[in-house]
Amino acid sequence: MGDFPVIGIRFALYADLMLLTGLAAFPFHAFDRDERRNPVLTSTFASAQRWLCMFGLLVSAIGMIVLTANMQGIAPLSVDLAMLRDMVRETGFGTAWLVGIIALLVAAGAIQGFAGRPAITAAILTVAGSTTLATLAWSGHAAATEGPAGAIHRISDILHLIAAAIWLGAIAAFLLLLRPRHAVILSAQAALAARSLDRFARVGTICVLVIAATGLINAQLIFGIANLGRSATATYGQLLLIKLLLFGSMLILAGANRWRLTPRLSASLAGGDSRIAINAIRRSLTAEALAGVAILALVAWLGTLAPPSISAA
Repeated sequence: MGDFPVIGIRFALYADLMLLTGLAAFPFHAFDRDERRNPVLTSTFASAQRWLCMFGLLVSAIGMIVLTANMQGIAPLSVDLAMLRDMVRETGFGTAWLVGIIALLVAAGAIQGFAGRPAITAAILTVAGSTTLATLAWSGHAAATEGPAGAIHRISDILHLIAAAIWLGAIAAFLLLLRPRHAVILSAQAALAARSLDRFARVGTICVLVIAATGLINAQLIFGIANLGRSATATYGQLLLIKLLLFGSMLILAGANRWRLTPRLSASLAGGDSRIAINAIRRSLTAEALAGVAILALVAWLGTLAPPSISAA
């Protein structure tokens, strides 16, 4: 099968679960209490969350089949139920996978069962989504770290993933609020987006600090920060450098949104002609989202590579 199917599955799962978690958490830091309970506002995300749950279940199932096939040295179509059962029962990854599947089923059930109570739905989806993200720490480099360092690595990885999910989910939520539609509706949701962008400033700063701190911890545990310069000649180090550059570009775009484009949007809404400001911030958010997608692709790829210090051992 090669690494590309595995990378593709990892990327799809990261993107799906981060969007599911981030969109669910968005009303708690961007809306006030009445807005969180308003089905009209929260319905903006409900359809996307429903599809994300179903897609997450599908990709998780495919991922387990491909992983089992790789471990058995056979084609995915040759995997049978007995092999899958043994994988779930006998490996830590299998247990984590089962927890993730249950969490996704709970999320899907909450979307259906609490359709008229959006605040409850969002709370359940946030917890369920965070749980599924936590299970990803049992794959990749965090799973290979043993002992007390392994526990620290997994906790750091989980916090890193959740913080990134809140950031990326907020970008997706802003783009949903600002998507092209009838002028009256667009103006109302643009005003909500402008207020939400202001409210997200503090949460976004916390996310950036958590991502940076846990990223340093993970880097130290994986290859040692002192080896970063030496690893620049290897594929792993080069991909990591690109990831850091993309992260920096996201910070620049986020700063422009916060300090330049959001005030311009608020002023234009007060003046009655907001189309130009809406289009400007929409383009900036799209660029930020594309950088985030590229980072997820790199994370999926990096998780299949051995760091230089490991490969040289």
